[in-house]
Amino acid sequence: MNVSDCLWNAPIAELTLSSNDIHIWYAALDLPPEQLEIFSLTLSSDEKIRAERFHFEEHRQFFIASRGILRAILSRYSEIAPEQIQFNYGSRGKPEIAESCGVKKLKFNLSHSGKVALYAITRDREIGIDIEKIHPIADAEQIAQRFFSAKEYAWLSELSPSEKPEAFFELWTCKEAYLKAIGEGLAFGLDRFEILFSPNKPPEILTIQGNYQAAKPWFLQQLTPVLGYIGAVAVKADNPCFTYWQWSENYILS
Repeated sequence: MNVSDCLWNAPIAELTLSSNDIHIWYAALDLPPEQLEIFSLTLSSDEKIRAERFHFEEHRQFFIASRGILRAILSRYSEIAPEQIQFNYGSRGKPEIAESCGVKKLKFNLSHSGKVALYAITRDREIGIDIEKIHPIADAEQIAQRFFSAKEYAWLSELSPSEKPEAFFELWTCKEAYLKAIGEGLAFGLDRFEILFSPNKPPEILTIQGNYQAAKPWFLQQLTPVLGYIGAVAVKADNPCFTYWQWSENYILS
């Protein structure tokens, strides 16, 4: 079950999170220069250095937009000015709000691909999100056979050629979302946990390193914020309540 673009709402002024709430934000990153200039003023020194390292100007602008929007969104939940939010990073690069900000229960993750970004916000739960632009991959089956589980490879190989590109990224984004939730990278091993796809049901993590019980606390949700993109969020929650927001430059963030 994908979440289509018709379910993305304009955000309200007062944003709150209860224990089971998961807020998903979709944002387009092709912003006007004046908005990028405002966002660039909110970035930390290390973010500005990262922005300058991009070879292509478009990629630099998308990075500034994605980080500026992240800070603006987190500011609404934390009541901390965007430029005052500080981040710490895990061993694999997963960001989190620094303890010095005093909002350690606020958890988030972000992903962007092309001109589109997704953000996941929750409280005191492990969460990861991923988005990818759908495109044909010539060696998709070879990648699946080498890196995915045998059952996942079998599921993908049985699909028609027209179905395979989207299905590959459906599986890939679920994998990435879980890895990001636990703070790991691809080196963890894509075949160490297995994703099950069933008709008319959200995908689910079937096993983690062969352990069915370890997979039970995890919930997966697929996302389709805009045509041509597929995303997924993984959260450690029994009964998550999702709300979907669409950020725009018209959303007042000050």
